[in-house]
Amino acid sequence: MDNRRNLYFYYPREEELEKQMQPLFALAKENGFTIVDDDKQANIIISVGGDGAFLQAVRKTGFRQDCLYTGIARSNEAGLYCDFSLDHFDEMVNSMMNEEIEVRRFPIIDVLINGETRFQCLNEASIRSPLIKTIVIDVFIDDNHFETFRGDGLIVATPTGSTGYNKSTHGAVVDPKLPCFQVTELASLNNNRYRTLGSSFILDKERTLRLEVIQDGNDYPIVGLDNEAYSVRNIKDLTFTLSENRIKLVKLKNNSFWDRVQRTFL
Repeated sequence: MDNRRNLYFYYPREEELEKQMQPLFALAKENGFTIVDDDKQANIIISVGGDGAFLQAVRKTGFRQDCLYTGIARSNEAGLYCDFSLDHFDEMVNSMMNEEIEVRRFPIIDVLINGETRFQCLNEASIRSPLIKTIVIDVFIDDNHFETFRGDGLIVATPTGSTGYNKSTHGAVVDPKLPCFQVTELASLNNNRYRTLGSSFILDKERTLRLEVIQDGNDYPIVGLDNEAYSVRNIKDLTFTLSENRIKLVKLKNNSFWDRVQRTFL
């Protein structure tokens, strides 16, 4: 860790949290780390505030490939991305100094909207109807028509994102060592007239998923990108692929993805 000494902290500028952060800043400086105000100068970007803050930190700093990310959860927040706690921040500094950590690489989804604007997601992308009306979407896998979906919407999740929104809608929890992404339905219509697969399905990293929104008056769907909503506009199609890029996280060696899943859900 000797060549990774510039730290950038991403956190809400709240007076109480600022006070809690001061001892952490002091301890980091005492151990030879430099705290920078510009995330572009950082070697390590640290979020404070649970998984939501971590996702925002990654998005706001541009999914950087040349630095490490890590997360610190506050006492009232849980975080599958956060190995460290603000109540025991000294453990993070000691772990970095004593090399009790490892770097893990998590997949990202590329999302192309209307063939024009490209976004990235670490957790998931979702498309939902903004109306009290089903949204109709033609689903293509590698340019082959798979199904016509009718329902509230669809979620496309990474393996690490599989424990979030995806899991709450009965999608599978997927090991992040598998380079893939998952598609999960939101309240699909299945009857004698309409039919979908009716379960989530997992696509290999080489697959391309395209969703074409049927223009039937429900032409302004809500598109969620991690924990942000994409601004309202006429959305005709979305194309999803697994990015070649990976987010590099600083994690404790003896705290695997499945250890955190067990603590969080069991």
